[in-house]
Amino acid sequence: MKLIFNSPSLEDLIRLLKAWRFWVLGALIGFALGAAVYFIFPPEYRAKATVNVDFNFEQAFPENNDRQDFYYLEREARKMVELAWSDDVLGQLNAPVEDLRGGTLNLSQPAESGWHFYADNNDPQKAEALASAWANAFAEKAQAEIEAGNLNEFIKLEVTQSANLPKERSIPISNYLLAGASGFLVLAVLFVLFFKQK
Repeated sequence: MKLIFNSPSLEDLIRLLKAWRFWVLGALIGFALGAAVYFIFPPEYRAKATVNVDFNFEQAFPENNDRQDFYYLEREARKMVELAWSDDVLGQLNAPVEDLRGGTLNLSQPAESGWHFYADNNDPQKAEALASAWANAFAEKAQAEIEAGNLNEFIKLEVTQSANLPKERSIPISNYLLAGASGFLVLAVLFVLFFKQK
């Protein structure tokens, strides 16, 4: 126990440097185990659909007041985010709403320009169908709210990507490799520091 709470000495550091083959081997083992975990228990597929949102600041505020632009963007974007997660929109996706809100769906870039609608599923085709349906349902509902006067009339929406969506694993293999290599590298270093050779 005393060794654990002591600061490493110069001798400890020299021993660590001399054992570089051991901790490099540990990193390689971790690298291989990270890859094995990725292929045995792969993460879900993720599909991304895109809706282009144009708030048209120049029409909403012709005098181009930066403060007004900021509050206008923040207010309207917040209303549209709430709309994206609303029961009316998610109810059109033919999946349990609690699962959709629980991590199956993710929304990115809620500001001006492209809003990205992500869906995760073990089946890449189902992930694509969910992302596409969510983006289209959101755009339709938002357009209806604009026409009803609940969103600013100058907002324009266009579903720019809802077919043949890019589908890739939600977590890249590089994350697994890095985690495995880092974990085993740390273990190897600790082993060399805390277990002295007799």
